[in-house]
Amino acid sequence: MASPTATDASPHSTYWPAPFAPGPLDATVRVPASKSLTNRYLVLAALADGPSRLRSPLHSRDSALMVAALRALGAGVEEVDGEGQFGPDLVVTPIDQGRQLGEVSVDCGLAGTVMRFVPPLAALCSGSITFDGDPHARIRPMGPIIAGLRGLGIEVDDGGRPALPFTLAAGGSVEGGHLVIDASSSSQFVSALLLAGARFGQGLHLEHSGPPVPSLDHIAMTVQVLRGLGVEVDDSVPDHWIVSPGPVRAFDLRIEQDLSNAGPFLAAALATRGTVRVPDWPAETTQVGDQWRTILARLGATVEYEDGTLTVTGGPRILGADLVDTSELAPTVAALCALADSESRLTGIAHLRGHETDRLAALVTEITRLGGDAEETADGLIIRARPLHAGVFHSYADHRMATAGAIIGLAVEGVEVGDIGTTAKTMPEFPELWRGMFESGPGTPAGTGTH
Repeated sequence: MASPTATDASPHSTYWPAPFAPGPLDATVRVPASKSLTNRYLVLAALADGPSRLRSPLHSRDSALMVAALRALGAGVEEVDGEGQFGPDLVVTPIDQGRQLGEVSVDCGLAGTVMRFVPPLAALCSGSITFDGDPHARIRPMGPIIAGLRGLGIEVDDGGRPALPFTLAAGGSVEGGHLVIDASSSSQFVSALLLAGARFGQGLHLEHSGPPVPSLDHIAMTVQVLRGLGVEVDDSVPDHWIVSPGPVRAFDLRIEQDLSNAGPFLAAALATRGTVRVPDWPAETTQVGDQWRTILARLGATVEYEDGTLTVTGGPRILGADLVDTSELAPTVAALCALADSESRLTGIAHLRGHETDRLAALVTEITRLGGDAEETADGLIIRARPLHAGVFHSYADHRMATAGAIIGLAVEGVEVGDIGTTAKTMPEFPELWRGMFESGPGTPAGTGTH
């Protein structure tokens, strides 16, 4: 994947003046629902044995693309009034597996969960189903899904290039059985096949062969979600996942808020030496964002959890740290490390080169652009303490790059973020919630209006 440049970052975007905090923030913030959980449950609702209801789900570009994809495959998705702050509930009527669809097109946008989770589901339909997405999506790794589908007997036309766009000739059923793939570039390849595996004739015995799979927490989330809906999954042997054939139970449940997306707000406590609270933080969760409790403490914060509220208070300075496998949290972590008083090393994140953009190259480029000292390693980043100055922090159509720029802007006056609108991928309310921290307090969550 090509390294980002100033030219390809946000050539047509407007620049968003990142709010500067002249003093410590004291804010309470609620964020929308988890994208990872919302899109997993949407896929499973389309495969379930009856109608399902997602309460307080995410409403963002990624979830809207998933909803549109499922509707294209014949699922019913209806918005109904609910109690969520950020939008209506969703009631999903499952697809009629084997139904003849004819020719169907699915727009994946830049959503990894759509481009990877939907094709195995689509293979259970009948018709010619074409997948495509944004220009950036066409360079994201897709080979293991395409190879996996072919290994399951599905005809795939990718024009000789294992990437978007491609077309499935779906026959209405998948026999399943033993399948070997190399998922070393993304855990989503494993999750994608597991989600549909129970509806294959023989179920699925998925085996990974290759370098270690990154972001194993996301696979653990998939396994737990499946088990919660009555699907039998055996993951007792490393790099093997066995999904027994059978029904997916219909459900009615509330989606947890997105703990990864809560990260930039919690990071604001460190960047401003203030305090930020996030209510309704789950006591137990499979979300990788729960790692903020330990990561932010390593960077010098005081972290407390009481009565369902996570409270983070910044220390007198941000500490450099050596952190391993911060996964999708890495851009937020890198932003804090750029503000730290000593060197930091982030390792185990080479797979971020295949995310919405090459995040490692992008972070180095943008931190350096603001006067920082950052460099890539084979599997991560080294970020050294250096004063930062005003300037533009480009987003590269990547929501986590945009929020990283906003974090730095809290501590460095005059930072502008290119294309803050890209945060709509998983959190359309981000600019409002971010500004709301300056008006919020201990008992008034930021952005408490309806959306």
